Amino acid sequence: MNLLNFTFSICKSLVAMFAVMSSITVLAQNYPTKPIRILVHVPSGSAPDITARVVGEKLAESLGQAVVIDNRPGAGGNIAAEIVAKAPPDGYTLALCVDSQLVINPHVFNKMAFDPIKDLVPVATLASNEFFLLANPEAPFKTFSEFIEYSKKTTPPINYASGGNGSQHQLTMEMLKARAGIKMVHVPYKGAGPATLAMISGEVMVGFAGSSASPHVKAGKLRALAIAGKKRSSALPDVPTIAEFYPGFSNSIWLGLCAPKGIPEPVLGKLRIEINKVLASTEVQEKFARGGALEPMITTPEEFSAMIKADYERYGKVVKDIGVKLD
Repeated sequence: MNLLNFTFSICKSLVAMFAVMSSITVLAQNYPTKPIRILVHVPSGSAPDITARVVGEKLAESLGQAVVIDNRPGAGGNIAAEIVAKAPPDGYTLALCVDSQLVINPHVFNKMAFDPIKDLVPVATLASNEFFLLANPEAPFKTFSEFIEYSKKTTPPINYASGGNGSQHQLTMEMLKARAGIKMVHVPYKGAGPATLAMISGEVMVGFAGSSASPHVKAGKLRALAIAGKKRSSALPDVPTIAEFYPGFSNSIWLGLCAPKGIPEPVLGKLRIEINKVLASTEVQEKFARGGALEPMITTPEEFSAMIKADYERYGKVVKDIGVKLD
């Protein structure tokens, strides 16, 4: 290739590159030009669904386009996440992703049609939620300390409820069992709702549930023994943290938005800016609180990625230790 042809080839490549960059910039400036769809992996009324609807409503106002919430429950969240992972990466199909979809499912499912870590891009964190250790009011213990002592002495071991095999409810209890040196028998249910009802009815004595179960505590249908988060909850401020008994113990739930891999960086950046504005609004904060003691969670992209990495490794160890696997 002579110098003239080489120069022409370079110029042609540069023109093509600038054309692509220009089109992406125009895309970001005009985005969105049609409704945005957010897929939610659980039925309506749950904490993730409330989060998606509260954020979606305000995001629609700021972006000038409708935000449609599409509930696709099933397979531990894999159905909704897979749809998003395989959608065009244009910013119009997003997932309300919870930590379990990204950092637990890859460890517990034997087969997945996509890789949550590689095929989904974390857009922004949205909210955090807490796990409460709950007990039926008729249980033979009234406090967290009494529960631990009872669990150490009782034979056969007491049962605990969870939202299913490999769920955060189960893994959080397994973390507590290992830390406190107690034995319990796992009773999995098909979701957090049925597990909570089992505790209310007395079918199972204890279990972990999200702060959306706090109305049952206030109504006297359940007793809150402790909270798994780093600090006490505004919903039930008198309930101690597990860390007050076992320093360093902490396990909370986070919720965020994810997009298909390949979403243009300018579109991703615009979404992050608008989402953080939404989360900073007093209206959203109040709706989060009413929807189950949810707290807005604003992080940088680097903090979000680091959190995913740390949780992935932490849950991976717990799953390996207890040997849970799902088809």
